[in-house]
Amino acid sequence: MSGKVKFRNATNAADQATVTTNERILRECHSLYTDENNGLVKIAESLGIKLLAPRKKIVVLLIGNHSAGKSSFINWYIEEHVQRTGVAIETQGFTFVTSGKKRESLTGNATMHLYPHFRPLQKFKGVVDYVTTEVSTSRQKKFNLVTFVDTPGLVDGDMNYPFDVNQTILWLGQLADLIFVFFDPIGQALCKRTLNIVEKLNETHGDTMRFYLSKADEAGHESDRQRVMMQIVQELCKRPGLNRTCFDMPTIYIPNQNKTNRCANQIEDVCKDIEKTINQTIQNTLNTLEKDCKRIAQMVDSKIVADNLARSHNLGARGKGIVYGFLGMLLPVLLLINFLASSVSETVLDKALGANGTEALLLYLAPVRGLWTVVPTEHHSTALIAMLLLSIVFLFLARRTMRMKSTLSRKQKNVMEEKRTFVQNVVRRKKENLYQEYLRQSVGDHDL
Repeated sequence: MSGKVKFRNATNAADQATVTTNERILRECHSLYTDENNGLVKIAESLGIKLLAPRKKIVVLLIGNHSAGKSSFINWYIEEHVQRTGVAIETQGFTFVTSGKKRESLTGNATMHLYPHFRPLQKFKGVVDYVTTEVSTSRQKKFNLVTFVDTPGLVDGDMNYPFDVNQTILWLGQLADLIFVFFDPIGQALCKRTLNIVEKLNETHGDTMRFYLSKADEAGHESDRQRVMMQIVQELCKRPGLNRTCFDMPTIYIPNQNKTNRCANQIEDVCKDIEKTINQTIQNTLNTLEKDCKRIAQMVDSKIVADNLARSHNLGARGKGIVYGFLGMLLPVLLLINFLASSVSETVLDKALGANGTEALLLYLAPVRGLWTVVPTEHHSTALIAMLLLSIVFLFLARRTMRMKSTLSRKQKNVMEEKRTFVQNVVRRKKENLYQEYLRQSVGDHDL
């Protein structure tokens, strides 16, 4: 983009270094998830739930043909020259521009450590070698809550990229909160590679995409600008995925106090769009925090209910198993005792058990003896085998019914209940306080 950027010192004044309310809210939400001892991510993982910690900044992805003004816009927004600009293809890789404590440039591996959620970029061959991060101390506008991703200038023809630029940009679009598409009126605004990527992104991320005619002050007179915009819009509408109602393409350019221009500059609307997205992200983060707290509490409740059901099942199974086991052991024991009692005389039994013991034994064995006398002598062996098989069946049933379901120990149950109490009473109360602080920025206390 043309014009001059108001550059600033690399270090901020002490009063500028204060953390804003929105920034603190996102940081505290992030810490509620990532705390080493009581973070929601760790608590959820122990319950078999996978949660993702919210990002502390929104991601704005900028795409367009080379020399479309992407880097110039970033420099203007943060009021610091961190990105090289020019007619040539200055940005040949992916550059993350974010705010930090001191001015620093990071390589690809350092960037992956700084942004763990971008680590899947390593799957794209050669990309990491062309990824850098520029850390700026700027706190202009809402930069402390924004991470810009500057992409390579897109061109057609024989331009060979050292990585799959199309697939990489499409993947980054999945993580971006906003996607800015810059069309250059004097460059290759209708670059087929740009249009192909834009059409593909629009299929799944149309609500996050914004189209701008950049460098609008260099498009000549108003009639020339309108002609360029019509050409671009017509080319976009030729593609079914981009042919939609309420299509908007604001004109933007870098303001230059030394140059008067009658062209409407809507670059401040871009800043408002970023701020609106930040506010929406904060609300979504707080709402997600509420849902995750409920999800964890419900999971604890369901596990406790399942544990109670498992204990009830185990109690019933244990009772059935004891009954089947008793029956399985009773038959062979009675047959053995009956055989031994029949093999010796009553005199021997009286000496061994006493008169009363012998009388009681014979009384208890009477049903077995009566049943045994009913069976013909030639079928005694068959009856014995049948009884032994029946005994084996009872023992098998005892083993089957005695299978226990796993249950929680008292300690595990107490830990789960403590987690639920912590999430419900501490985290949710913290979320309510953060929501109150967020709303106080726009409404009075009497409305809360």
